[in-house]
Amino acid sequence: MNKIGFFRSVSLKLVVVYILLLIIALLLIGVFFTNSLENQLIQNTSESLESNMKWLEQSLAQEFEEDRSPTDPTLEEDIADLLKNYSEGNTTKIQVIDTQRQLVGTNELSDNDTVGARITDNNIVQAITNNGFPDQSKLNIVIDADSGDRTLKSYYNIEGTDSNGDNELLGLIYVRTSIEPVYSQLKSTNLIFLRATFIALIFAAILGILIARAITKPIKEMQKQARIMATGDFSKRVNVYGEDEIGQLARTFNHMNDELRQAHMRTEGERRKLSSVLSHMSDGVIATDRNGAITLMNAPAESLIGRSADEVRGQFLIEVLNLNEKIVDITEIQETGSIIIDMSDDDQYLLLRCNFSIVQDEYEQISGFITVISDVTEQEQIEQERREFVSNVSHELRTPLTTMRSYLEALTDGAWKDESIAPQFLDVTQQETDRMIRLVNDLLQLSRMDSSNYTMEWERINFVDFFHHVIDRFEMNKREDIAFERYLPKEEAFISIDKDKIMQVLDNIISNAIKYSPDGGTIRFRLRKDSQKLLISISDEGMGIAYEKLDKIFERFYRTDKARTRKLGGTGLGLAIARDLVEAHHGVIWAESKEGRGTTVLFTIPLNRKRGEVR
Repeated sequence: MNKIGFFRSVSLKLVVVYILLLIIALLLIGVFFTNSLENQLIQNTSESLESNMKWLEQSLAQEFEEDRSPTDPTLEEDIADLLKNYSEGNTTKIQVIDTQRQLVGTNELSDNDTVGARITDNNIVQAITNNGFPDQSKLNIVIDADSGDRTLKSYYNIEGTDSNGDNELLGLIYVRTSIEPVYSQLKSTNLIFLRATFIALIFAAILGILIARAITKPIKEMQKQARIMATGDFSKRVNVYGEDEIGQLARTFNHMNDELRQAHMRTEGERRKLSSVLSHMSDGVIATDRNGAITLMNAPAESLIGRSADEVRGQFLIEVLNLNEKIVDITEIQETGSIIIDMSDDDQYLLLRCNFSIVQDEYEQISGFITVISDVTEQEQIEQERREFVSNVSHELRTPLTTMRSYLEALTDGAWKDESIAPQFLDVTQQETDRMIRLVNDLLQLSRMDSSNYTMEWERINFVDFFHHVIDRFEMNKREDIAFERYLPKEEAFISIDKDKIMQVLDNIISNAIKYSPDGGTIRFRLRKDSQKLLISISDEGMGIAYEKLDKIFERFYRTDKARTRKLGGTGLGLAIARDLVEAHHGVIWAESKEGRGTTVLFTIPLNRKRGEVR
């Protein structure tokens, strides 16, 4: 594992986050402080101006109301004397206007020539018309058009008392004072604050690096220990530096280390046991992952397939066992159950039976597959010989059938006149003829299925309607003391099958159910559909089958009760034919039974058939 540099480490991220939080806090404090200081300075300036203007307003009111003789100074001269106190610094401009809109005084010497001129300011004209400003104390901050400075602008009423004691407007005061000194002071204050912020950030960065290193040191130790644990060494432990969250994490990490050591020891013990079991098994065992890649194979499996475990490890099971023609996808194994594969070569004839099972995890998801391989060459040879025997017998039986037909012809020609033997002879001949014809037909059916050119006539049908049709046909001709119960879904279930072959499967199973049903018995038909297959079951209430005989009822010529089967006319081939036909559809057939409680025969048909699929 590559070492993590400082610029990619958690330490840098902690320092950056720490500094960013500090910057945000300082910015918020600076904005709040600057705004508060600005408002306070402007408020102080406004209050000072308000105070001065109130005194000036009173003084001007006295001047406006004073009676003057020809020898006394004029109103303009008295007002000029009053305004001299406001000429220093030239930061405040004051104009006094009478009710005739004439300028009667100003504090700016440069504007003395305009005294006596009429004022055209709309605000003043409107104020005189409306008998003064309604709100004298209202201040506005405006930008001076000449200098570009920010200024406070306001108007004040000069009021007196008329002869009736009522207030009357004597004139107006227009005031405009510059507040640029306030902003100059703010600028100086902000510079001081920025210098202090920069110094604070430097100290904060140094402190953040030290804190980050103190936090990440235990984490780096746990990272180092984790790499050691990955190699299988659980002997070391990490240091615990405190009782905070990181200290508790270190304690938990040490506890996990102890638990992993114990689990590793248990796993190693189980692995050795499993290795011993696999080594001493006579059957071969192959384990794969969920994708079908081989992960484990014991010595008997190596001997049977002729390849070593190291050679096939990582290869796909389907390719190693040459299952490409029988299985397209590894997930089909769980429905296949068992397959016979031919591993013969020029020197040896070898047939292997592969039994498949799935391995599920705690979430019931497929995590792998187990394949058990056994040598069934001898058993298959015996089965092959029996198949050949059936094929030969089916042809040999035609000779006695021909003889029986000859007897029938003889009876037709006149032997029937002997009333003592003719009826009995005819009855026996007819029964044996029917039995042998059924046997021959079954044998020929099996022979055709065993041949390599056996093909299927696929047809897509609604299996629910098809199943109802088959049941209706039997229900019309069944014994009156037998009841049929159907548990079929109402929705459609379309599937591609060979209609005649599946009808023969159902005929054989239903015929057996009717044969072995007791008087007053019930035969139940069920159909269930899932995402991958159809499940069909037919249950009777007959005598049942012993558990150890269930697997044999699908073998050819096998009868659970030979005397009863012959009495009922069975040949022992019906279920064997049904099995081969179901397997030709890539389905599975089996039986469930308890003695004295009846038998249920079940089979499945996959919903999706691969294109070009033949048997």
